[in-house]
Amino acid sequence: MATAPSPSSSFKHKAPSLNLLRTFLLSCDSVATGLEFLLMAPAFVHRDRNTVCVMDASCRLGVSLVERLLRRGYAVHAATYGHGESSGSLRRLSGENRRLKLFHADPFDYQSIVDAMKGCAGLFYTFEPPQDQSYDEFLVEVEARSAHNVLEACAQVETMERAVFTSSVTAVVWKENRKAAAEFDEREWSEPNFCRKYKLWHALAKTLAEKTAWALAMDRGVDMVCVNAGLLLVAADLSVANPYLKGAAQMYEDGVLVTVDVDFLVDAHVAVYESPSAFGRYLCFNGAVCRPHDAVKLEQMLSHDAAQPASSDGLRATQQRIQNKKLNQVMVDFDAGRHVEE
Repeated sequence: MATAPSPSSSFKHKAPSLNLLRTFLLSCDSVATGLEFLLMAPAFVHRDRNTVCVMDASCRLGVSLVERLLRRGYAVHAATYGHGESSGSLRRLSGENRRLKLFHADPFDYQSIVDAMKGCAGLFYTFEPPQDQSYDEFLVEVEARSAHNVLEACAQVETMERAVFTSSVTAVVWKENRKAAAEFDEREWSEPNFCRKYKLWHALAKTLAEKTAWALAMDRGVDMVCVNAGLLLVAADLSVANPYLKGAAQMYEDGVLVTVDVDFLVDAHVAVYESPSAFGRYLCFNGAVCRPHDAVKLEQMLSHDAAQPASSDGLRATQQRIQNKKLNQVMVDFDAGRHVEE
């Protein structure tokens, strides 16, 4: 087993060795081809899914996943990276529920990742940087290396059966000839060179991290499903500085600016984990910003002032050019009130 760099409390001072990562990224051009096979031939086996790991459980989505999974009857290993603001909520939940165990994990401490996953049949993985760090070229490498370590750990944990990987719609919609596409779905990928050219660091990080995860999943035989989420509408986290919104005007014009509320996003994660037929990628959103009125409403949410006048001058309605029919088919059969012991 390879020795991982020692953990620390911040990503800023880490210089991960990226030899393994580069090896996988060199093969990323073939990932989409491999995914086409996955889309055509899903495979799934019976498993005991009652113990799962959520990582990073300290972010907004992570805490919501922990709460929902506990209510659903799961035993949960909540692994935190230590830079989220929700540690207090997790400690409270731990005191109230014996099915919740807390772990500290570090994206560059391989053993801490393995320890958090031991005994788990499933993983819900999401990556959010500390709030004092903005997306840049360094953070792109950090996120991709973190995805590499987590998927490698999944392959080594014998009880692990399925990983649900959180990615983004920004890993789908950014490319040179994007206006030529009639409609975007799960088969589309953002182009890394395009993202670098226009410094779309969030899109680049999500694209390379997801491709790294898929390359490892296919190489190691890990059953992975990916949820590509729209802009998460959590009031406390919304601002014009949100890295997802880099290029928002172009996304609006292209008809691909989409949003998702946290409850729907959590349900989508649980649904694709539990569905025997779930496979590949799933675009996840339940709102589309395609009209001037929608754009004004989003602007007011970002400014945290519903009374603030916002102008829609110069905006025109656009046709929605992104669809999530694949996820909708899974959600039709999803019972949000079900308990896993039933």
